[in-house]
Amino acid sequence: MPNMPVLRRRRGAEPDRSPVRYDPWRELEEMHERIGRLLDDPFGGLQEIWDSAWSPAVDVEETDDAWVVEAELPGVARGDVTVEVRDNELAIEGEVKERERKGIVRRRTRRTGRFDYRLTLPGEIDPDSVEAGLHEGVLTVRIPKPERARAKRIEIRGS
Repeated sequence: MPNMPVLRRRRGAEPDRSPVRYDPWRELEEMHERIGRLLDDPFGGLQEIWDSAWSPAVDVEETDDAWVVEAELPGVARGDVTVEVRDNELAIEGEVKERERKGIVRRRTRRTGRFDYRLTLPGEIDPDSVEAGLHEGVLTVRIPKPERARAKRIEIRGS
């Protein structure tokens, strides 16, 4: 049988057995940093796409006489939002601007930059009757239905 190498432990090479405190948040931060580096390097610019235009959280409600669209836009000024209606499409565009900071940002999860939301509604829209308001970080757009698109209750008569 040929000579096989034998692994021997050197003196003084004992593993460190001192207690280590487990910190799950530290592990999550390290994983987040690794994923960020992964996205930056091999995909060349995928992070730029992620940081570019995004869509806000939106609720769309249909009532008997209108569609009501509510978009979450915290910290957005009225002048930084554009609401347009063309044919039967609603477009909400704008920008969440990064505020000037005095200290070091340790964690950032809020989105900034350009946003874009588009909604195609069933049927025609009267652009002159559309109303929009921004209150406490929620943009509300009310799009009335045309008369012919509204549901009409028919009374049933006896014979």
